[in-house]
Amino acid sequence: MNDWILVVDDDTSNLRMASHILSAEKMRVSCLKSGEDAIKFLKENKPDLILLDIHMPGMNGFDTYAAVRENQDTENIPVIFLTADDDSDTETRGLKVGAMDFLKKPFVPEVLLLRVRHTLDLIRLQTDLAREVKKKTQEVMAQHEKLEKISKQIVTALSGAIDAKDIYTNGHSARVAEYSKKLAGYIGLSEKAQDDIYTIGLLRDVGKIGVPDAIINKPAKLTDEEYSIIKQHPIMGAEILKNITEFPKLGIGARWHHERYDGRGYPDGIAGETIPLEARIVAVADAYDAMSSRRSYRDILPQEQVRSEMRKGKGTQFDPVFAEIMLMMIDED
Repeated sequence: MNDWILVVDDDTSNLRMASHILSAEKMRVSCLKSGEDAIKFLKENKPDLILLDIHMPGMNGFDTYAAVRENQDTENIPVIFLTADDDSDTETRGLKVGAMDFLKKPFVPEVLLLRVRHTLDLIRLQTDLAREVKKKTQEVMAQHEKLEKISKQIVTALSGAIDAKDIYTNGHSARVAEYSKKLAGYIGLSEKAQDDIYTIGLLRDVGKIGVPDAIINKPAKLTDEEYSIIKQHPIMGAEILKNITEFPKLGIGARWHHERYDGRGYPDGIAGETIPLEARIVAVADAYDAMSSRRSYRDILPQEQVRSEMRKGKGTQFDPVFAEIMLMMIDED
């Protein structure tokens, strides 16, 4: 398809000259004598390029240009200003508002053709580049979504493998992750932060991979030595997860979900808000599900007892804010 050029100039001889030069190069040319006519024309037509005179009666070139840019159907049509002035201020103003180029009148045929072709070629390159960027962006996003889906499946499979070590905790990690996300939602954290806390909760017990099954599933009370082994799983989990550099917060839940608000937890004995927010959230979710689930050493606790234990632990074992939110969630259930 031939390039379509709209020439707007109040001088008939200039219109005739431009039309003759461009038509000889097989370009389609439309000629108009005022800015008002150009705006009407552009309501139903979309040329590839506009050659626009600056000094015209009625709407001058700058006013016409502004109207073209205000219409979303025409805002991207390139414009070359036409002027007989040698005023550098006029040229500077034109380029500042976004014109592609300036052409001096009277026209030099070779210069007119070169400027028009250069502008059309540049616009095509920009359009092709934008199309290619959009295509590549869509490909990258699709690949990212695929990798994200795979990552979620791997994380879910790993959490399932952790739960499988304890015959009594099937689905425990997924439930803790879900409760953690709900707690995060209650305090107004972003969707991204909620999703991150979900994953942190899902993998907080990954260190149990290094704990013997006999200890995890022991129905009787653990010996001091066995308990000391259990207490190493937060450190082992943090060591495993620290290698996932793209998600540096992942190890937070693993290392500190057994810390207590009063500082009497493990492995580091940190207290209060020194314990990272994510770990304080996961700790409450973990304790709630542990009390609500059957364990090797006891049956499921009645909900009222769970509620009582959660209230008793406010400000000692648990962050009081998240313990209170969990109590609200229990009441809503």
